[in-house]
Amino acid sequence: MEKAAGSPSVGGSYPQKNAEILSSQYGINLFLAGLLLTFAWAVHAVGISKSHLLSYLITLMLIQLLWMLWYLGRSCTQRRLIRDKDTHAGARWLKCGITLFAVITLILDSFKIGYYIDFSNCLSPTEGIFPVTHAVHTILQVYFLWCHAKDIIQSFKTLERFGVIHSVFTNLLLWTNGVLTESKHQLNEHKERLITLGFGNITIVLDDHAPQCNCTTTTLCSIFSQGIYYLYPFNIEYHILASTMLYVLWKNIGRKVEHHQQHKTPFKFHGITVGMIFGLVVLTSTIAIVVVYLIQIGRSKIKSELALTMFYLHAIFVLALMCTAGIVALLIYRLEDRSLDNSKNPARKLDAELLVGTAAGSWLLSWGSILAIICAQAHPKYTWYNLPYSVLVIIEKYIQNLFIIESIHREQEKVNDDIKTLRIVTISRGSSLSLTPSYKEIYNGRAAPESGEVPCLLKGSGCGRENDHGAKEETSQDKSSVMHSASDISFYSRNSVTNNKRRILKNIAAFLFLCNLSLWIPPAFGCRPEYDNGLEEIVFGFEPWIIVVNLAMPFSIFYRMHSAASLFEVNCKT
Repeated sequence: MEKAAGSPSVGGSYPQKNAEILSSQYGINLFLAGLLLTFAWAVHAVGISKSHLLSYLITLMLIQLLWMLWYLGRSCTQRRLIRDKDTHAGARWLKCGITLFAVITLILDSFKIGYYIDFSNCLSPTEGIFPVTHAVHTILQVYFLWCHAKDIIQSFKTLERFGVIHSVFTNLLLWTNGVLTESKHQLNEHKERLITLGFGNITIVLDDHAPQCNCTTTTLCSIFSQGIYYLYPFNIEYHILASTMLYVLWKNIGRKVEHHQQHKTPFKFHGITVGMIFGLVVLTSTIAIVVVYLIQIGRSKIKSELALTMFYLHAIFVLALMCTAGIVALLIYRLEDRSLDNSKNPARKLDAELLVGTAAGSWLLSWGSILAIICAQAHPKYTWYNLPYSVLVIIEKYIQNLFIIESIHREQEKVNDDIKTLRIVTISRGSSLSLTPSYKEIYNGRAAPESGEVPCLLKGSGCGRENDHGAKEETSQDKSSVMHSASDISFYSRNSVTNNKRRILKNIAAFLFLCNLSLWIPPAFGCRPEYDNGLEEIVFGFEPWIIVVNLAMPFSIFYRMHSAASLFEVNCKT
């Protein structure tokens, strides 16, 4: 009988579980087919051209556009229905971030359209159709994420699973295409300047996909071709952010949530001045280092070595500061006794997994550099700075991941209902004067009495005469009131210590936020010592090391941006 009673609920879960498995397998196969097509184009496989890859991507984007239009249309017809929302998904600051990246992506698409017009005589029509389709796809997708990123879909669940997972892997393929195109450009620049470091034994063969015809307007072609590669880092971040938000939407399909009020945590600059100042100093100095590095690298062997030395010394200093800040934050957490929130939360789980998963890219590069330094027979002076730099990269990410993951899992501090009113009791004609608001009123920012009553002290001596009939009763309570006031003052002191800890944590989060933005800039805009160092290429071989760098670098770049986003959330929550 028990089995029969339980069978309906168990049987009802099978179709949805099967739909989840089938949709995930569909998405993976969709991605693998596109990945192989991208790889075939990259290695100049026979019979595979760029037009084939772009046609595949255009088809995927058109299918996603049709699904989003269907979903938006169905949502408009059901506007009056009350829908469940995941309050943790699609935070406003995340939507603002993806909107900023989308705007720059639209500028990139306009540059591609201009580039196609100038080289239209020898380019495939798909290279003109792709940026137009991508621009429409970007606009509609951002609108969709703004309106429906928090949705918990409870109808047409099987169909919606396929639609959402199709969108996830479409964005991942667009991200892969952007990463590959940007990496090929960086590799060509690296090959051109590698000879200046004295590594003449490495064969320089440029992987050129340039059009085989003349540009109609030389100046515009130069602006478009160069500007495109400076905008690619923002396009790459846009697609990876979109895929993560869509993945959370996919995980939320059919999910049952508890209805409770979500505490809003707006970002405030108050109390984080120190962290912001130090972080802005790091950001400004990093931009200056990147500019000097890009100017000096490849000019001559001496200038290239000086640029690498300058980069390593600056990075070592910044990483050491970040390690120190992270250790201080973890020590403060150890001194506090606060429980962790272990409730089911797809967005928070994905954040933690992405932090550890993408950090592996940097760890792979760092361990490669450490092994190269140990195994190399000759060591130019500048390569020795690479050793502490690589070690600190590993340690810093380890500490920072612990800090962020613990921060997003910590329960927010609540006001205890047993907290009593803090009073300064004064014996005056047998009455007690309440001069200060309660702690709850201070905490909630309601220091003024809501009832409009004037404190007894402001009423003058008449207040005491009005209460003469209760003087005896109040006098008998004076002793207990004074003792209770001492207890309240002790609690208020402890609360002051807690506020100081929170202020330190907020400053650390703000500092690490700006530091991660600073460390995102160098690799995103071509400042990559893993390419220019040259030592790893001698130990591992040119082609193997370049493959490792091209695979690991996108994850390393994404880690910094994702860490910055997570630290922004930590600052709001602390």
